[in-house]
Amino acid sequence: MTNPLLAPWEGPFELPPFDAIHDEDFAPAFEAGLTEARAAIAAIAGNTEPPTFANVIEALELAEGTLDRVAGVFYNLAGADSTDAREALMRDLAPRMSAFSSEVTNNKALFAKVETLWQGREALGLSPEQARVLELYRQMFVRSGALLDGAEAERLTEVKSRLAVLGTRFSQNILAEERTWFMELAEEDLEGLPDFAVAAARAAGAEKGVAGPVITTSRSLIVPFLQFSPRRALREKAYEAWVARGANGNDHDNRAIAAEILKLREERAHLLGYASFADFKLEPEMAKTPAAVRDLLMRVWAPARARAEADAKVLEAMLHADGIAGPLEPWDWRYYSEKRRKAEHDLDEAALKPYLSLEAMIAACFDCANRLFGLEFHALDVPMYHPDARAWEVTREGQHVAVFIGDYFARGSKRSGAWCSAMRSQKRLGQDVRPIVVNICNFAKGDPALLSYDDARTLFHEFGHALHQMLSDVTYGFISGTSVARDFVELPSQLYEHWLEVPEVLETHAKHWQTGAAMPADMLKRLLDAGTYDQGFATVEFVASAMVDLAFHEGAAPADPMQKQAEILAELGMPHAIRMRHATPHFAHVFSGDGYSSGYYSYMWSEVMDADAFAAFEETGDAFDPETAAKLERFILSAGGSRPAEELYLEFRGRMPGVEALLKGRGLLDAA
Repeated sequence: MTNPLLAPWEGPFELPPFDAIHDEDFAPAFEAGLTEARAAIAAIAGNTEPPTFANVIEALELAEGTLDRVAGVFYNLAGADSTDAREALMRDLAPRMSAFSSEVTNNKALFAKVETLWQGREALGLSPEQARVLELYRQMFVRSGALLDGAEAERLTEVKSRLAVLGTRFSQNILAEERTWFMELAEEDLEGLPDFAVAAARAAGAEKGVAGPVITTSRSLIVPFLQFSPRRALREKAYEAWVARGANGNDHDNRAIAAEILKLREERAHLLGYASFADFKLEPEMAKTPAAVRDLLMRVWAPARARAEADAKVLEAMLHADGIAGPLEPWDWRYYSEKRRKAEHDLDEAALKPYLSLEAMIAACFDCANRLFGLEFHALDVPMYHPDARAWEVTREGQHVAVFIGDYFARGSKRSGAWCSAMRSQKRLGQDVRPIVVNICNFAKGDPALLSYDDARTLFHEFGHALHQMLSDVTYGFISGTSVARDFVELPSQLYEHWLEVPEVLETHAKHWQTGAAMPADMLKRLLDAGTYDQGFATVEFVASAMVDLAFHEGAAPADPMQKQAEILAELGMPHAIRMRHATPHFAHVFSGDGYSSGYYSYMWSEVMDADAFAAFEETGDAFDPETAAKLERFILSAGGSRPAEELYLEFRGRMPGVEALLKGRGLLDAA
């Protein structure tokens, strides 16, 4: 029988035939893809003709077609709908895929061809995009160790292989912890919880095979519980389980893994001639140096901490008024902050949520994309990998642009968090390939699913990433979509969040799911007025995580990361009632792979730009100004990595912003 992963995909838009793919198909498909890719690489390296951009760089772009196709399906499914077989294959693939990558970048004959092109680039007559692709290919080879020889080259290969294994194990340990822990609630434990939270807890219980309601460590379930439950002991139990993921002394404990990862990263950097892993990692980013990152974070830390400390005093007084001696603890913050928000802003999340149904917010995302970029979305009736996943065709003026897949609900087979990925990225080399873009979220399931305002913001955030993928317009897949500097990649996503705050968007789409009535004008005003509420807390928990990440990689690797984490937080003067957003044992951004290592700061770096970028629309008096939207698409969303990030932003805005835009956006300017 033909392997469906290797046969031509002849369905609508050449979507993967999810209904025909089985777990046992993946291993042989990867084997075939690797065999084909190795043969293609060998042919490029062994070509006796003089190297040209076409027979080296463009050939490399096309060398891994089958492997890319198989991996695009597998890794998306492994994150969104894991099975034991998929997890086992991920563990098997981690060292093998790393070894293949090292084979390519350690191939001396191949690198010699790239280097010849680089040294003679001025005479090649390359287009600006081709010149950029050549530069990035050479950078990839050099940063992967192509200039190393002998024992050093062998050791770097070993280090990268081990890091791949550890990153996979770290991620799977978190998933195992999240899948197995839940707290059953008796009916009396539902006291104080609004209907949407009760419904979500019952749905989670059904998903876990439990007769009654449960609380899991899914953010969309545990945060409402912490906000509304008056049962302090249960809040503490749930909170401590949430923050202890990966640190429970069991088979899924990540603390030793984190220590080994940090040590190996330090060795990797030293092998490549860098003083630290942070120096290595930040070199190609906009920030360039650890000092620049630290400067940004500390400029934000001081006013954020001051605001958080002032807020803590108010919340602790509320705790005392309830007859609890205190002090205010981390499992108390959200409960009393929600009470304070209701008192000061007359804003009750339980009253707000019926206006923020998932369906209404998806429609809002699509409507904004239509008004800004002319995109239209048409639901598709096609097989998906899970019943919760849905697909739309994206068109513009009748022309196919992309397929967009949304998979929005939490489940035990899905890793936590929210993310955007591409099963297939846009490119024009060889043929016009249109992307298949996926948004993954972990919202609590309900009938209907009702979102918090933070959930709605997450939906817009991930859709901003999706637009970056869908509107990509480049020739080479190497620079397609979100293939940009890590501290630039969050700009489109965080910028898109701003349209959720445009009053006319909520006026149009925030309709009560039962009555169809628009959100009352006074509620809408209170919601928008409270936009910067509790930003001291949110900023402190984020910056603390970013500072720990930076410190882990900036100097010698700590023997005990947990001790180092505690030292860093003590030096910062971390408020007692706030913890890091992501503690080390479940800090997947940093330890599940290299993506955000030394780079968690990038959300904040991008936020400096997104506040300024949205101001470009505000300055026209129209949040949907066509000329500004066209510039945004041309210089940011369609450009991918075709030019350095700073150049692209300067083309769009004409200048680089200062940190004041960020502080203003978070309501912290007066605390600076």
